[in-house]
Amino acid sequence: MPLPEPAWDDRGLVAAVVQDADTGVVLMLAWMNAEAWQLTRTSGEVHFYSRSRGALWKKGETSGNVLRVVELRVDCDDDAILVKARPAGPTCHTGRTACFFHTESGDDDGAPSAHVVDKLEQVLHARRDASAEKSYTRSLLAAGMPKILAKIAEEHGELAAELPEGARDKVVHETADLLFHMMVGLVARDIPVAEVWRELGRRFGTSGHVEKAARARRATRPLPDGSDGTDGSDGGPGA
Repeated sequence: MPLPEPAWDDRGLVAAVVQDADTGVVLMLAWMNAEAWQLTRTSGEVHFYSRSRGALWKKGETSGNVLRVVELRVDCDDDAILVKARPAGPTCHTGRTACFFHTESGDDDGAPSAHVVDKLEQVLHARRDASAEKSYTRSLLAAGMPKILAKIAEEHGELAAELPEGARDKVVHETADLLFHMMVGLVARDIPVAEVWRELGRRFGTSGHVEKAARARRATRPLPDGSDGTDGSDGGPGA
C-alpha cells in the first residue's frame, strides 16, 4: 500500500522527525514541503524546507553529513512524517550527534541511547579513548585480543554451566558478563554494534534453516584457484 500524501498545513509544510534507523535515537526535527518530500523519496537522501530562508535544502549539502533514507512513515493523521535514516556523520549543526542535547543536568552529545547496549558501546569507546584513565575495560583492550578472547571463553563457559538449571539471577548475571566482553571485542575491532543490529534485521522473515544453508553455500563456493575453500574439517573445535 503506497504512502499517503502528507496533510500539508496552510503554509504547505509538515513536520518531519528523523530517527537513526539502527539505534532508534531521535536525531532532529525539521520541515518538509511537497518538493522536499518528493526529493527525499526519489533521491534516497533527506531534504527539508527552511522556513527562515524560504528555500529547499538537502541535509549535509555543505557538511557532507547527509541522511540516507531507510524508511519513511506518515502518522495516523497524515500531518507528521517519520524518517528512519542512517547519518553519515553528526546530525546537528553544532557537531553533536543529535539536536536534542539540552537536558536538566546540562548539555550532552544529544544522543540518548535507545537501548542499554548502545549506551554501553558509548561507555566502552570512552574508556578506550581516555588514555590517562585506569579501568577494567581499558586493561582488557590494552592486553589485546588474546586476553579478550580468553574472557569471552571464560564467560561463555560460566553461562553454559548456569543456563540449563541455574538460578534465574545467575543466568541473567552470566549473560550480562558474556555480552559485556563480546562488546569489548567489537570495540577492539572497531566494529559498531549497529552492524550487528543490521545483520539481525536482515534475517527477519528468513528461516533459520535457510539462513544456515545460505552461509554453508557461501563458505563452500569455489575459489579462483578451483578449490572449494575448505580444508576438509567439519568446522568444529580445533578445525
